[in-house]
Amino acid sequence: MASGGISAYAPRTPLKIKATIERLPGGMMIVPLAAGSLLASLFPGLPRLFGTSFAGAMFTGPAPILAVFYVCMGATITFDITPVILKKGGALLAGKVICGLLAALVLGHVWNAQPVAGGWLKGMSVLAVVTAINDTNGGLYMALMAQYGRPRDVGAYAIMSLESGPFLTMITLGMAGQAAFPWPALLGAILPLLVGMVLGNLDKDLREFFGRAVPVLIPFFAFSLGATIDIYKVWQSGLLGLVLGLAVVLVSGSLLFVVDRLTGGSGVAGLAASTTASNAAAVPALVAAANPIYAEAAGQATVLVSASVVVTAILAPILTAWWAARGAPRGRMESN
Repeated sequence: MASGGISAYAPRTPLKIKATIERLPGGMMIVPLAAGSLLASLFPGLPRLFGTSFAGAMFTGPAPILAVFYVCMGATITFDITPVILKKGGALLAGKVICGLLAALVLGHVWNAQPVAGGWLKGMSVLAVVTAINDTNGGLYMALMAQYGRPRDVGAYAIMSLESGPFLTMITLGMAGQAAFPWPALLGAILPLLVGMVLGNLDKDLREFFGRAVPVLIPFFAFSLGATIDIYKVWQSGLLGLVLGLAVVLVSGSLLFVVDRLTGGSGVAGLAASTTASNAAAVPALVAAANPIYAEAAGQATVLVSASVVVTAILAPILTAWWAARGAPRGRMESN
């Protein structure tokens, strides 16, 4: 029996699981993805054991969960965007598209649609590079802009969020002549986002309702995606993911910096946008489902893009903070 009148059954201090996971950049994506990959690799018989049950479905791929995710994401995009925000967000979005297209055009002549077969770049692919470039880490971008940017820079992500999903990557690869995608696949890639946009703009309550589900769905589709990844390929990637992350920050960051300055910005928004979104790791598998020519590249591309999520989430804030402190024109940063 406890002394001093204090109950012996006082509740324990709750575990800080969520807070611990979120200390890692992109943790809500990376940790469940790694867990799914480890579980499926160490116990390959689990999918057959669970069969067609709910648990078994989590090992078959993330497509159904992602469809719901993109509807919810689309609901957060509003149509009533001011011209200033439209200009800024449109410019940064165009910069991302141009950077991804240039990468596809240049690398496509060397590698084609298949991953590099040998050498220290073994496993790298056009699919991995374009995917890592095309989708910005929205949460990180808005956090950096709230600290170093202007209100219009924060609002610009309303336009940039159109990057989400495989549609932009499919368009980029198609424009670069890497592969053709049938129109139903292209429509299917963008349709959930469009449906969400329509619903969210017709009813603000739906926008809030669906919007709250966006972060909740991330660990679920991440686990399902991880269950399709061979952990041996993760080991093989080694420093290659670091190289991809560095390239995304340096190459796309340079172009987006120029675009930001040309549109009247200080450059911080461009640097903050030189990241890879957590949900971009799901794109290679979706692209491969639409066109089997990318099936061989998709697994390793998923691993490399996941690495780029972490690397860019560390480097982009450092670069943005450095420029804001030492190089950004103060007058531009402080004005609205």
